[in-house]
Amino acid sequence: MQHPVIQEEITGCGIASVANILGKTYPEMKAIANAMGIYADDESLWSDTQHVRQMLSQAGVATSPKEIPFTSWQALPELALLAIKPHQQDGKEFWHWVVFTRENDVPQVLDSASYLPANIRTDFNEMHPAWFIEVFNS
Repeated sequence: MQHPVIQEEITGCGIASVANILGKTYPEMKAIANAMGIYADDESLWSDTQHVRQMLSQAGVATSPKEIPFTSWQALPELALLAIKPHQQDGKEFWHWVVFTRENDVPQVLDSASYLPANIRTDFNEMHPAWFIEVFNS
């Protein structure tokens, strides 16, 4: 996971995060997602966990059955989908998907946002995760 996938659509963070986990490009993952009926402009992609779970499951990657409240960076598993920037809009929860990974005991976040100066992030104090989904056997 050296070169993070950058989302090519403003609402494509879920697709890009799954692409980061699966080692796919954004266009490859977008095609897979679209074939599954999942589209970046569907707001449930960043207000519901079902779509990212479905994309990972189709690739044979298991996830924790429930979202786990974030307590600390040290308590995170080796690989997780993190929900950062939580906010409400019209009474509905929304967030930005990122991928937390610990490679060679070095924690980092792969953030697909195109506006960032660097997409491998270690500015942990700037990110405020609400919860995470553990990702297994990827």
